[in-house]
Amino acid sequence: MKFLLKILITTVNAFVLANILPGIEQPISIITALELAIILAVLNATVKPLLVVLTFPVTILTLGMFLFIINTCIILIAEYFIDGFQIEGFWYAALFSILLSFFNSFVHKRVFAPKKVVKHNNQRSYHID
Repeated sequence: MKFLLKILITTVNAFVLANILPGIEQPISIITALELAIILAVLNATVKPLLVVLTFPVTILTLGMFLFIINTCIILIAEYFIDGFQIEGFWYAALFSILLSFFNSFVHKRVFAPKKVVKHNNQRSYHID
């Protein structure tokens, strides 16, 4: 269930960003955004760990900033597999990648916030702030 919710959040964020940001050649549909979210999940689970391991020395030298380049490459690989999703260049893909990561982490933090346990007279009640 949590995985499907993450895919849904990524779908909505990708749909909004792709239709707002310059550099995306045509507005995308929600179905294309869903395809993008699924392909990004597969690439993040398979290709990204391999790239992180292979570029570990460069990532250390750049204090982790090279991970932005890896995320951009993942977006460009996903673009190759999806019809109807075209990014004009590397820098637009980098902007899309950074904003998608930011908004995904922002929404995930709100949706998957831990529940706080508050005790009142030896009774437990759960509150979400």
